[in-house]
Amino acid sequence: MSRAVVNEVQLFRLSGLDARTQGPFDGDTAIAIGNFDGVHLGHQHVVRELAQLAAESGITIRPAVLTFDPHPAAVVGSGAPALLTTVEDRARWLGKAGARDVFVQQFDLAFAALSPAEFVDQLLVPLGAKAVMLGENFRFGAGRAGDVKQLGLLGQTRGFSVHVHSLAADDEGPFSSTRARQALERGDVAAAARVLGRPHLFSGRVVEGQKLGRQLGFPTANLADVAQMLPKGGVYAVVVEGVGNGVLNIGYRPTVSGERKLSVEVHILDYVGDLYGQTLRVSTLSRLRDEQRFLSMDDLVAQIGRDIVAAQDCFDRMK
Repeated sequence: MSRAVVNEVQLFRLSGLDARTQGPFDGDTAIAIGNFDGVHLGHQHVVRELAQLAAESGITIRPAVLTFDPHPAAVVGSGAPALLTTVEDRARWLGKAGARDVFVQQFDLAFAALSPAEFVDQLLVPLGAKAVMLGENFRFGAGRAGDVKQLGLLGQTRGFSVHVHSLAADDEGPFSSTRARQALERGDVAAAARVLGRPHLFSGRVVEGQKLGRQLGFPTANLADVAQMLPKGGVYAVVVEGVGNGVLNIGYRPTVSGERKLSVEVHILDYVGDLYGQTLRVSTLSRLRDEQRFLSMDDLVAQIGRDIVAAQDCFDRMK
């Protein structure tokens, strides 16, 4: 078990039977269970319900979230969907919604083999669960054998109540991680932001590139090791946390490269300095255009200039 504090939220990483053998939390909790990838508006609604439930249950009850890493579908399904948030960002945004503690259970074949009763006795009970909140379709235990009804029966003998949370929605339907991913797949970062309640964010480490942007007068930070889902290839107005506004290009640089290696690079407006080795956190605000192949470098340079003007207009509108 490891413990960290992320923006005042306690983040516990559990593996094996950590919860039972080490007792990571000494107290009573109201726990919401789910994947919570993206921590979209629906997830935030759940956590607010949870915080209210915890407050009504007693002043010593702490609102907590139990989630899993990796995604269960990566272990016992057909493969995990593209990741919207890292575990640390998940904890950060769950905390902003009202959670005090985030428990991240390592999901592996041994954990997947627990029976519904073992899931409760080896995880929920040691975490001090007095109330458990989940979706009506939640399944747990080996072969997804457990459901809400069975969890309620188990809770009666283990000392916790079970609550089904309501769904938050807008005119397009319930908020969901799937909706956010579909929006990003088509490059509609504005639609993704309407689901998430904030711009989609990804992070990457700055590595050395060909320095072609610098030669053209528009130096870029080339990003590698991006864990989160990227939006559809193209050019975007972005904000780089703690650094400044910028223009992001995702694609294969058809004008200057014949390679089929995806490039993720951001030109930060009016920035002078060395970012090599740093991890940048990039929020995607607006899609400016598709990636294009230009007939000459002069045409490319002219378009980059127009992209910067379009991005600046976007930033000005947001002031």
